[in-house]
Amino acid sequence: CPVVLAPKNSSVAMPPPADIVKVAIEWPGAFPKLMEIDQKKPLSSIIKEVCDGWSLANHDQFALQHADSSNFYITEKNRNEIKNGAILRLTTSPAQNAQQLHERIQSSSMDAKLEALKDLANYSRDVTFAQEFINLDGISLLTQMVESGTERYQKLQKIMKPCFGDMLSFTLTAFVELMDHGIVSWDTFSVAFIKKIASYVNKFASDISILQRSLAILESMVLNSHDLYQKVAQEITIGQLIPHLQGTDQEIQTYTIAVINALFLKAPDDKRQEMANILAQKQLRSIILTHVIRAQRAINNEMAHQLYVLQVLTFNLLEDRMMTKMDPQDQAQRDIIFELRRIAFDAESEPNNSGGSMEKRKSMYTRDYKKLGFINHVNPAMDFTQTPPGMLALDNMLYFAKHHQDAYIRIVLENSSREDKHECPFGRSSIELTKMLCEILKVGELPSETCNDFHPMFFTHDRSFEEFFCICIQLLNKTWKEMRATSEDFNKARKRVMQVVKEQIMRALTTKPSSLDQFKSKLQNLSYTEILKIRQSERMNQEDFQSRPILELKEKIQPEILELIKQQRLNRLVEGTCFRKLNSRRRQDKFWYCRLSPNHKVLHYGDLEESPQGEVPHDSLQDKLPVADIKAVVTGKDCPHMKEKGALKQNKEVLELAFSILYDSSGQLNFIAPDKHEYCVWTDGLNALLGKDMLSDLTRNDLDTLLSMEIKLRLLDLENIQIPDAPPPIPKEPSNYDFVYDCN
Repeated sequence: CPVVLAPKNSSVAMPPPADIVKVAIEWPGAFPKLMEIDQKKPLSSIIKEVCDGWSLANHDQFALQHADSSNFYITEKNRNEIKNGAILRLTTSPAQNAQQLHERIQSSSMDAKLEALKDLANYSRDVTFAQEFINLDGISLLTQMVESGTERYQKLQKIMKPCFGDMLSFTLTAFVELMDHGIVSWDTFSVAFIKKIASYVNKFASDISILQRSLAILESMVLNSHDLYQKVAQEITIGQLIPHLQGTDQEIQTYTIAVINALFLKAPDDKRQEMANILAQKQLRSIILTHVIRAQRAINNEMAHQLYVLQVLTFNLLEDRMMTKMDPQDQAQRDIIFELRRIAFDAESEPNNSGGSMEKRKSMYTRDYKKLGFINHVNPAMDFTQTPPGMLALDNMLYFAKHHQDAYIRIVLENSSREDKHECPFGRSSIELTKMLCEILKVGELPSETCNDFHPMFFTHDRSFEEFFCICIQLLNKTWKEMRATSEDFNKARKRVMQVVKEQIMRALTTKPSSLDQFKSKLQNLSYTEILKIRQSERMNQEDFQSRPILELKEKIQPEILELIKQQRLNRLVEGTCFRKLNSRRRQDKFWYCRLSPNHKVLHYGDLEESPQGEVPHDSLQDKLPVADIKAVVTGKDCPHMKEKGALKQNKEVLELAFSILYDSSGQLNFIAPDKHEYCVWTDGLNALLGKDMLSDLTRNDLDTLLSMEIKLRLLDLENIQIPDAPPPIPKEPSNYDFVYDCN
């Protein structure tokens, strides 16, 4: 067996072992060291090796930490997170650091104390440091400082108000960070501390950082301890929280709603409705609608989550009625049913009907209850003994009858007078619909910790659930007629109709209508016929377009489509675009034009006196930039002209339209696209020139549209033919090839 020898001077580069990490380590006043860390070695021996390299004694008093903004200590638990090329820092150990800060925050010098509290707030984010500081009883020290701080520095506050505010802010920040690690129980805090934090909610309304941290502490207290909930509920009122929602700081608004949600969530069942009444009196819903939902700014994820939680907790107030069975012997409850009958039929009743025998009246009531669509015509109260929806269904029906009387009477009379078996029984439909709406809104379920799916329309009315029902019962009646369902076999018809109605409601809700009227108009566009069209379209896409042969065809076609899109983008760049010039102070009516040469090798650009009509010829554009010189294309905040002082603030509306070409060492060509379409065309085209992927929304949409059209065209000849999931088997080779003959 021959042996091949490598040339004498050749070397084979071996990959570094998986346990070896190459890092740089810093130490103040010294040049950084490049070092290979063996992850199998104990961390203490690595630290000793580093200390020995700089001739530092007492290596047990040192530690390594990340040199980035986190400054987190490296421990045996997290050392595997160190990546090749990481920059580390040799620093004092967590225990040593905690001891020093514990002493420094008790300094008599205000400046030294302020600096120490600032450092503590920063270091407290690290659980390793936090554990050491808490071991020194640091939490108790901070609470004592908060409890006595105001009195101790009362005189200093007038002359050193900014300093005092910063000290308190850093103290509360450190406290919040330390408690977030879950090392110390919340049950250990005194009433004096709670009173002090609650007082800050009113006293420091103008100091955003103190107010924010005070609200965060109150929320955590309520959520983490039943005893603290009771104490906080005594110290803070809804009236004190409401003004913070009327400000403009969304973070403060978010924390405020979080505290309200926490109080709502932890309130005993008998107190929850009482709290809801107080919130209604204080007009919380309309304040949130005006100052949060309809404010001229986007709602961030955390705010959306808190609004979702408030929405869930509000609807959960309906759970009691939803799970309450009707008592057929309760006269007050039976009077509600009488009222439904009276509103619907008294207008058409004969005047003499008020008299007559008991039997005659019973007969008339039975007839009317049948018209109202109840199952039990003699005693309709029996229809409300199933939970859910229990008494909530009857509440909804009465609300509809009283507040939308014309629609109620129309639905009842319209269906009770039909003779073609297509009537929609109002009573049974209302019960089923209420049950379905409770399922959609998850009434009775605790809010999810991650969901932020709130619906603005539910904040537009004090009785939003009832109004929601009123819209949906009219939709159900309309859909029932469109589907020509019959009441003969109600259970079958109910199932079919309810499925469609649920789909109509869910599709309308996904559009996040801003008001109940908008929700109603969305439903009007989602008729039964429209639902059938949508289902058919989706079925085609899901069943046919997701089968294995179609996916393989898509994969084969996609490069052709992307090449087509690329050519279109480059052709648009060849045509060129007129861009408006923008300076840092105001928009100028000056223009410049940029276009790509037909051979795709040079960008021609130059200033114009006015907006051109049509294309601008290459020879009239005085400046050139070879495509080969382009180093990168950046967008948005990464653009040099968006980093200029004041540019982001003043050009906020055009931030999404900004892109820049970087060339040479410091050369740049800055653009503000006329609109989003041109922005996508140019960024796609430039990326295509550089051999990069085209990632714009426009490309994704074009790709989806063209792929779908191309596949449909290719499948035209296969209409009504079942495409197999697997290709047909290749037949065996023939026994001979005698059938092959030479054409010559």
